Amino acid sequence: MTAAPEQPAWRRRAVERSTRAAKLRAEERVQRFLDSAYELIAEKGTTDFTVQEVVNRSKQSLRSFYQYFDGKHELLLALFEDTLAKSANDIREAASSKSDPLRALRLAVEMLHERAKPGPDVPRQLFGRFALQLLVKHPSQVATAHRPLLTVLAELIERAADAGVIAAGRPRRQAALVLQTVMFAAQAHGSAADGHAEPVTSEEVWRFCLGGISGT
Repeated sequence: MTAAPEQPAWRRRAVERSTRAAKLRAEERVQRFLDSAYELIAEKGTTDFTVQEVVNRSKQSLRSFYQYFDGKHELLLALFEDTLAKSANDIREAASSKSDPLRALRLAVEMLHERAKPGPDVPRQLFGRFALQLLVKHPSQVATAHRPLLTVLAELIERAADAGVIAAGRPRRQAALVLQTVMFAAQAHGSAADGHAEPVTSEEVWRFCLGGISGT
């Protein structure tokens, strides 16, 4: 069997350069769609925008939009994942400034609770209304999007356990329970179960989660 002749180095370099340039152009176009959607949500205070509005704002074509997204749902999913990833980075950076592992974990829980509360700004719209829609119809997509936050919480729980300030357990599973508790408490903000309109505070959420994590 005759081996295929090896391509000249110049040809490989040319192809690699062309592929790299095409990838950069695609990333720029996608980012323009994302930025346009962010702007529309910020202006409207809601995720109720149309694909055509995004296309017009981005000054790109409808055909180009559908090269990268199946529709509005996939665009919102990209925004949701992007928002959660940025929040995870912010929480990790803020928590790293605390030398006390328990203070770091508390900061992470309280930051997450504050960010997940309902509101008109873009992150809160995506954390709240869209996240709830996803949870009902596409739970696997929610799990994927939450992975960066789950990882941060698991790391902080493990760090606290290693320092001996909480009992050792199953950090990943504990993080999942904390994440679900915090997100639900934030979305129920202002709708107290006992009928009194006294919103649950971030400190209350932290104390509740700490009791669950430490087993006390």
